[in-house]
Amino acid sequence: MSGPDAIVAVVVFAGAGSVLLTLAKGVARRIAGGAHDARAIEGLREDVAQLRAEVDALHGRVEPIDEIQNRLDFTERLLAQVKERGVLNAPKER
Repeated sequence: MSGPDAIVAVVVFAGAGSVLLTLAKGVARRIAGGAHDARAIEGLREDVAQLRAEVDALHGRVEPIDEIQNRLDFTERLLAQVKERGVLNAPKER
C-alpha cells in the first residue's frame, strides 16, 4: 500500500472507529438510562446528529486525498517517461 492509499485507509478506519465509538456510547447510555425517557431519546438524537456531522467531515477529507493521489499518479507517470527517454542527467561529481 503506497503513501496516499495508506493515508486514505487511516482516515477511513479512524472515522469508522469514531463513528462506532459514538454509537456504542449512545447505546450504553440508552441501556443505563432505562426505557423511553425523554432525556434518553434526546441523547440518541444528539448522537445521530454527531454521527452525521462526523460522516460529513470524513467525506470532506477523502476528496482532497483523492486529488493528491491523482496528482501523484500523474507525476509518477511523467517521471517514468522522462527516465525511459534518458533525459535525466546523472549527478555531477565534485
